[in-house]
Amino acid sequence: MNRPPDEHAIWYHGSDARFDVLRTGSTVTRWKRLAEAFSHRPTWLSTDDSGQIRHNGCAPGFLYRVDELAHIGVDLTSHPRTTMDAGVEYLTCRPLRVLLIGKTGGG
Repeated sequence: MNRPPDEHAIWYHGSDARFDVLRTGSTVTRWKRLAEAFSHRPTWLSTDDSGQIRHNGCAPGFLYRVDELAHIGVDLTSHPRTTMDAGVEYLTCRPLRVLLIGKTGGG
């Protein structure tokens, strides 16, 4: 049986809030460090060619993992206004259960 390439992908979400379910329209990524950076509520974020992430966020936050299968084109759609490379940020098309991985520090 051929499976889509995202069948077993781990999707991450960073936030400064605690919850059990992501709302429709929430941003997810496969890039764990990016989700951690967004959990700090930055007003700007950039990456260099080596993948180093820089941001000005200082709020403590939480890192989550989507706790169910989520497929591109069904449960997720490409972020229409992303400034990241294609395939980095996606929006949820339905509520998705999440599992709290842990707290993230500031800045």
